Amino acid sequence: MSLVLILLPIVAGCALFVLPRTDRLVSRVVGCAVAAITFFVPLIAGSDGTFAARWLSRPFTASLHWSWGGLAFWIVLLLALCTFCAVLATNMAQTRTMVALLLLLEGTMMGVFMARDILAFALFWDLMLIPPFFALVGWGSHRDTAWRYLIYNFSGGLLLLLSTAAFGVLYGSTDVIGTTHQLVGQWAPWIFAGFAIAFVVKTPVFPLHTWMPATYSDTPPVMVSLVSSVQSKAGLFGFLIIGLPFFANAMGEWRWIFIVASLVSLLYGAFIALMQTDAKRIVAYSSLSHLGLIVLAIFSQNPIAIQGAYIYIVAHALFSAALFLILGYVEEREDTRSLTRLGGLGKVNPKLAGAFTIAALAALGLPGLAGFVGEIVILTGVFKNGYFWPALIALIPIVLASAYVLRLLQDIINGPERSDIPERRDLTWIEGLAVAPLLAALVILGVYPHAVLSAATIAAAPTGSAQVSSTFRRHEALGAPLLATGGAEFGTERLSK
Repeated sequence: MSLVLILLPIVAGCALFVLPRTDRLVSRVVGCAVAAITFFVPLIAGSDGTFAARWLSRPFTASLHWSWGGLAFWIVLLLALCTFCAVLATNMAQTRTMVALLLLLEGTMMGVFMARDILAFALFWDLMLIPPFFALVGWGSHRDTAWRYLIYNFSGGLLLLLSTAAFGVLYGSTDVIGTTHQLVGQWAPWIFAGFAIAFVVKTPVFPLHTWMPATYSDTPPVMVSLVSSVQSKAGLFGFLIIGLPFFANAMGEWRWIFIVASLVSLLYGAFIALMQTDAKRIVAYSSLSHLGLIVLAIFSQNPIAIQGAYIYIVAHALFSAALFLILGYVEEREDTRSLTRLGGLGKVNPKLAGAFTIAALAALGLPGLAGFVGEIVILTGVFKNGYFWPALIALIPIVLASAYVLRLLQDIINGPERSDIPERRDLTWIEGLAVAPLLAALVILGVYPHAVLSAATIAAAPTGSAQVSSTFRRHEALGAPLLATGGAEFGTERLSK
């Protein structure tokens, strides 16, 4: 069943190109139907939907292996929900093309988040860069932004692929996601370094973030709602499913580099957001700050903080997608994103103002909404692990979030009305339906976070992982790579499960 979640959006996205370029209705109906199917299949399947087929035996074993267990289950649901909302909100001259790109992006990201083989993870990592690149080329105001996005992220993807190949050659197989054993030896830190750089570029983390603000501000709102909400979690997901299970020792040795980088991202993103007048750039820099908090949680290696990271990954995705979609509605009506040109929309557009308020309050961490739960659990875990000063410093950007989010809300919704901006219609029922599921999920997760917390079982490994670990250690002790014999043995064991 997991293969269906990957192929269905990709095939449907490609098929949409046979429709006329001017089509709006059919493409949106097809897009919504596909997204709805990918949402409900994991809910009603009653299993992890495993698909596994070996496709490489030398120089190491690799499999086309996907399932949606653990955190992947929630990200699959999140991806399908955000895709549905983005497709429903799409209303432009080339709606057909945009919906096709959104479905292609959904399918390729499904391949990343459900991967149980690191090579499959790395291949789909690069494939998911293509739809946003074409969206930037087709709709962005600066072609350079598209190339910067591609070069930064594809360079990280090449490092990821190189590290994956080294992992496979040295240890015999890449079909290992879901097992837990620490890799040792002189090459382990270098392999981790390749993974880590790819992950921090994608998240992004300061100073490898420079592609992100321009990308988020130039990309059409429906596409950036998916990029910011789900694609930006691929690096964090990589740390959780590859970094912690296989490289926790290396992460422990280098933790202060990443903790400092995460704190700089937290502070830098918050202070720059305070200085911006472009509404989309405020949300972009706030994302840099918020994602830095999740990186801090992961590298604290505290179970409580990591549970908070699980919640905040989902929460940030929900309010980020909602904010970008709503700002897209504002820009469509007022032809501007500048806070100096906007004001008083709350009086003339009360539905828009209400939706914007809920999403903004979730972003600043209001108790009762999902953002607050993630932040408080992360800070509790970081402090509990003895990182007093990092936890204290992390409080500063959390407080600053109230300042820049309330400023964004005040200037657009409650500021003085602009007499030179004509009065526009309020949210249509379709536009309201596009953001309503995101806002409802923010409230539900804020009241009942246990559903996501139950997925935070990072160290859980299937039966036989101890044997795998001993096999790795035996070959490492002999100083020989685990190649065809050991790799085939290992791959057979995994595929038979």
